Amino acid sequence: IGVAKSDSWIDFSILEDCMREHLNEVAPRRIAVLDPVKLFIENYPQGKEEECEAPNHPQKPEWAKRKLPLSRELWIEREDFSENPPKGYFRLFPGNKVRLRYGYVVECTGCDKDAGGRVTAVRCKYDPDTKSGTAGAETVKVKGNIHWLSAKHSHPAEVRLYDRLFKVPHPGAGDRDFVPDLNPDSKKVITAQLEAALEHAKPEERFQFERHGYFVADLKDSGPGAPKFNRTVTLRDSWQKATPQT
Repeated sequence: IGVAKSDSWIDFSILEDCMREHLNEVAPRRIAVLDPVKLFIENYPQGKEEECEAPNHPQKPEWAKRKLPLSRELWIEREDFSENPPKGYFRLFPGNKVRLRYGYVVECTGCDKDAGGRVTAVRCKYDPDTKSGTAGAETVKVKGNIHWLSAKHSHPAEVRLYDRLFKVPHPGAGDRDFVPDLNPDSKKVITAQLEAALEHAKPEERFQFERHGYFVADLKDSGPGAPKFNRTVTLRDSWQKATPQT
């Protein structure tokens, strides 16, 4: 980035891209379900548990793999299910098949709702011959691939979703007040379901939460066995480049 004597603006996305490039190299992968809803595998045996293997870093085989327990009752992202999906939606909807990342191919059979019509659980059936890493993994072709966690083995934790402080590229431009340019959604605090290995994350330890972004265990607020995570940057730039220059 060049430095000039005159005042200039530097696009915040440049900093974000640099962070992504660095963190992609150094951050091990983990799974977090940020907006969880239950997924029941109806034909999976009651009480059965098994392990799936997931890489700690897909481009660094020397980092080895970790075990992910799979059971009949899982957590998935709420946005990974739709009763009436738009065109091009390849995740779970009644009659559609997806792969549970590192696991099996499942077919959605329906959902449960509360009195207000909100989905409280999604239901599916799995194909026992399609487990990732086995000879039958490629026998069923699907377009969707979603992450998940075993409800029994995951744990809840506070996650802070930080976003850009300002909603425009040039806050306060033209000698006007910058306050109206503040982004009201620059911080959201949620309770997510996390992979069991994250329970023992050390303060300032960094991870990529698969499909979401890069997160760091808070330096001051994380405690032994009770980490709290802050989002550093999303996986991709979700801000449109065509934001009006105000």
